[in-house]
Amino acid sequence: MIVVGGEALIDLVPVAQPPGALVPRPGGGPYNTALALGRLGARAAFCSRVSTDGFGEGLLAGLRAAGVDLSLVQRGPEPTTLAVPSLAPDGSAAYGFYVEGTADRLFTLPRALPEGARALALGTCSLALEPGASAYEALLRRESGRGLLTLLDPNIRPALIADPAAYRARFLGWLPYVSVLKLSEEDARWLGGSVSDWLAAGPSAVVLTRGGRGLAAWTREGAEYEVPARRVAVADTIGAGDTVNAALLHRLSGQAAGGLVDADWPGVLAYAAHAAALTCTRAGAEPPYAAELSG
Repeated sequence: MIVVGGEALIDLVPVAQPPGALVPRPGGGPYNTALALGRLGARAAFCSRVSTDGFGEGLLAGLRAAGVDLSLVQRGPEPTTLAVPSLAPDGSAAYGFYVEGTADRLFTLPRALPEGARALALGTCSLALEPGASAYEALLRRESGRGLLTLLDPNIRPALIADPAAYRARFLGWLPYVSVLKLSEEDARWLGGSVSDWLAAGPSAVVLTRGGRGLAAWTREGAEYEVPARRVAVADTIGAGDTVNAALLHRLSGQAAGGLVDADWPGVLAYAAHAAALTCTRAGAEPPYAAELSG
């Protein structure tokens, strides 16, 4: 089982008609990753705290339909977090957030993950907003110590980070507990440092998403790999990076946390690029199903 921890929220996505209208869609980096894993056919579980409001019920219904295990989901009466993406002409998105007093911020450390858990993924808002951030950090440290493969996608949202220097220092403190660090080029620029710096701090591999230029990966042993992006008509890029997370986990979760040098990195990256491209052809975070990647 692959466990994904972090927020589930509602993206209020702009649509062309009527002018100025916003359409609510399920979202949140960890939520999208769990949804994508389920659609790709992986055995996945979502670990979060979700509101009992109507949005929360809809979020869980989406995961349930994808076959995602919800036994680790905590519930609360607080409202669901809202995110408002602003879309650029190339389909890329920037975000504003409504996060005060929302349910996902109150996540607490679960006693134990299921016995079959072999990988854990964390990232995005959940690692920036207290008090939940400390609980997710404790989960990362505990499960890394138990030998799980761990994936970290910081998926930086500057609007949520009050003290950038403190966050960057905290990020470096996570790296000894991370097997795969996945970053976008924008994340990498914001965080500072280099691939060699990050690998030296702990991860077995670093994967960088480069938009229209595809994906690249570096391993601690000095190997480098890259694959081009698939050319598609882009509706928007919402959820594309989260789909990459799911594809990486789906293909790597059978590896030991310290044995990623043996992975078929060209094949893993090509699979992730294909999955992300299909997500980009659809409005909002709509990851593909396994059958769509079989050709």
